[in-house]
Amino acid sequence: MRTVLLILVLLGLVGAGVAAWLAFLPNTPAAEEPYSVRVPEGTSFEGLLDSLESVGAVRSRTSLSALGNVTGWDEQVKTGHYYLEPGMTNWAVLDKIRKGLQDPIRITIPPGSRPERTARVLRNQLGTDSAAVARLLRDPAFADSMGTNVAHLHGQMLAETFDMYWTDDAETALRRIHERYDRFWTPERRAKAESLGLTPDEVVTLASIVEWEARKPEERRRIAGVYVNRLLGRTSSGRMRLQADPTVQFALMEEGGEPRMRRLLFRDYAYPSDYNTYRIDGLPPGPITNPADGTIDAVLDNEAHDYLFFVADGSGGHDFSRTVSEHNAKARRWSQWLSEQVRQKRAAEAADTAP
Repeated sequence: MRTVLLILVLLGLVGAGVAAWLAFLPNTPAAEEPYSVRVPEGTSFEGLLDSLESVGAVRSRTSLSALGNVTGWDEQVKTGHYYLEPGMTNWAVLDKIRKGLQDPIRITIPPGSRPERTARVLRNQLGTDSAAVARLLRDPAFADSMGTNVAHLHGQMLAETFDMYWTDDAETALRRIHERYDRFWTPERRAKAESLGLTPDEVVTLASIVEWEARKPEERRRIAGVYVNRLLGRTSSGRMRLQADPTVQFALMEEGGEPRMRRLLFRDYAYPSDYNTYRIDGLPPGPITNPADGTIDAVLDNEAHDYLFFVADGSGGHDFSRTVSEHNAKARRWSQWLSEQVRQKRAAEAADTAP
């Protein structure tokens, strides 16, 4: 009898030891960074194990599978994105996933984006339905729910890095991004906008044009000063139309069906659109991009000067002018330079294809 009891005790101890081994043996390999695992909706336990193996997050699939079966946690897989730290035990891994203790994903909305690009970023980095994002950005009811309209909504999606959850849907993600707009407009910034006689939305609209124009950050305040001079009539020439090429590009792409930016032709400047600032007075109906913080601040703190024109200088920057005649001379030189670049390119291509 004593022998039987001893055997049962030993078996119990062995069973407890095996259970402890299954639960608390470190099973996530050493690594410099946590393992990133995404668990789509409807993933089975076997699918989870496949995902963990595919990123090298487990040493022993068998032990993890055994613990899941013993505890019943194999029936509790939760959708989400998880970081698994090196050295985690089977218990810690499955406990995190069964409780849905997600880790946020850091996404970056780049400045100078059109709605389609923002939709692609959310799709690629967060897995959000890009069609739903694009649809919401053009939905009057959705814009109204955030205190704005469709013309201004995307411009208020200021460029920034955000922490979001992989399970966030399109509406949740966009509301999260938009929350920053009101925080950005501090009393100090609002006071600067008021001193210019502009509303925050008007400042963002002007900044969206500067964002498209300025390839060099150090030129943003000077370019902003040119447009403010034209808009507010700060020089002896008085008020002028903005005549901003980016607004023509935007109109052609947004309303004219152009798939991408291209060199503008003379006929393009007559394109009938409320966004074409060669045809309308003042600002367009809304932003043409979502500007960076620094570009909005460049408008608020625009450089005081008497420049009214600028043209590309071939180095990514611009050459500024005060008079039409000065500007036209520089524009001719720029056009000649472009034509020469095209000629040289075609000559090189012809040489490459020659027998």
